[in-house]
Amino acid sequence: MRKLYSILLIGLSLISCEKALFENDLASTNPKDNFEYLWNECNEKYSYFDVKNIDWDVVKSEYAAKIYDGMSQDSLFNVLGGMLTELRDDHTNLISNFNVSTFRVDYLGQDNFDWRIIEDHYLNRDYYITGPFLHNFLDNKEIGYVRFPSFPGTVDADNLNFVLNRYKNTKGLILDIRENGGGAVTDIFEILSRFVERKTLVNYSRIKSGPGRNEFSEAEPVYVSPYNGIRYKNKIVVLVDRGTYSAGSFFSLATKALPNITLIGDTTGGGLGLPNGGQLPNGWTYRFSITQALTLDKNPDYENGVPPDIETLIDWGDLTTDEILERAILELQ
Repeated sequence: MRKLYSILLIGLSLISCEKALFENDLASTNPKDNFEYLWNECNEKYSYFDVKNIDWDVVKSEYAAKIYDGMSQDSLFNVLGGMLTELRDDHTNLISNFNVSTFRVDYLGQDNFDWRIIEDHYLNRDYYITGPFLHNFLDNKEIGYVRFPSFPGTVDADNLNFVLNRYKNTKGLILDIRENGGGAVTDIFEILSRFVERKTLVNYSRIKSGPGRNEFSEAEPVYVSPYNGIRYKNKIVVLVDRGTYSAGSFFSLATKALPNITLIGDTTGGGLGLPNGGQLPNGWTYRFSITQALTLDKNPDYENGVPPDIETLIDWGDLTTDEILERAILELQ
């Protein structure tokens, strides 16, 4: 975890230095200057060209042909934003004072979550709200269900202690992180520390360290250590889908190293590269992924999505049943 913080601090310092540089020397509204600057920044620092099989030189040729003197700011934004969406990465954005470019990786798969179905047909309306967790018993109080819709950075010992103590006598726990778009990486370690009995290696991380496509730092190990207090030792199922992104995918990747946790649902949306950014000569800001999260065998391919252990999709012909949740209940019986 300390290495992840170091990477984020490096990114923040790079952004600060870059802004100072533009203020003094490189300010320009010329469309070609801004296009070349953004393309080169991505070319030297983006971390997933090979994993996503992207020929960035071909992308340059396609989008350079759309740049011309005198084009409007809106037209320039559409060209530069369109170029960034070719990276197919929701950690990649162009931000102006009138628009933000996005890719929306969740649209690569069908929708697989409806909170109303769960409220109406599984939890009833008397479920508990404990910090960021929504939770209640299922299956005649044999299973605990915990909904965690984001990683807000507010997970703490008190709310985790309450939740885990409430379900300590269950035979299994379901943690639902479908449509969880990410947030604070600290929450990942707070939660997973309750599910391990010893210090456990869960993945590796490395940062883009040079202009070459394969110039990265040494892969650094990432560990989860057990919490010195209440921990849950029975089986756990984590529910995921294409909307499970960024910290949600980091969490899903880590579960692959924990034998007591099973992933059920659809492949996650990826987003395993931590984003860094800067400022274009015309003042617009941008960000893109500059790190790679690697599996235990140091493979970066899960950036395209962490696959479930058991693939299950919702059948939208029946709005009274959540097939993914049903499969999780079956797994824990």
